[in-house]
Amino acid sequence: MSGPPADPHAGQSVAQVGAPLAEAVGAVVLLHGRGATASGILSLAPEMGDARWAFRAPQAAGGAWYPHSFLAPLAANEPGLSSGVRAAMTAVADAEAAGIPRERIVLAGFSQGACLALETAARHAGRWGGVLAFSGGLIGTGPGPDDGPPLAGMGGHYADKSFDYDGTFAGTPVLVAGSDRDPHIPLVRMERTAEVFRQLGAAVDLRVHPGWGHAVHPEAVAAARTLLTRLAG
Repeated sequence: MSGPPADPHAGQSVAQVGAPLAEAVGAVVLLHGRGATASGILSLAPEMGDARWAFRAPQAAGGAWYPHSFLAPLAANEPGLSSGVRAAMTAVADAEAAGIPRERIVLAGFSQGACLALETAARHAGRWGGVLAFSGGLIGTGPGPDDGPPLAGMGGHYADKSFDYDGTFAGTPVLVAGSDRDPHIPLVRMERTAEVFRQLGAAVDLRVHPGWGHAVHPEAVAAARTLLTRLAG
């Protein structure tokens, strides 16, 4: 059952694998894609990190964090978008309450979940453990008409934001990984996303896997594992 209309993802379940929060060296908040599940995205956990980590995955109401393309005007994806950001930050707050500092908390996701992870981080800039985006980009129509294809059924492309965020990431590692032939995530949006995070002081690793399509590339998972191993010391 979803939460109130203004906050549809409130009160949804949170799946977890790995160490309990109170015993973990760090936490990874994993966000699933459209039509997927929290338990499904947790299948990445054993490939990303060892049993010392707590992997927590909130479930989106109805299996989707927001209804339209991530390239749609922001207002078109409300209230799901803001509710999804709150759900992600609630999982972060749970980890912090258990004694895990934000410097050892990682936001990660695939597809729609990757977009939500990036947007959540951008709206809460600071020194995170990391941000891992497998096939995703910042949400909204972007600074102008060159930031993606026209949006079918939405009257074309409207610039409703310029990706201006407050704060600094102070060297937070950010992985933006995807393909040049992804039918859902335009390469130009991945590149723009990487540039925004660089301007906010993140250490960005942009990885474009030629011809891979819309899926998590093994090299991106390996990069994630390297990051978590380094954070765990």
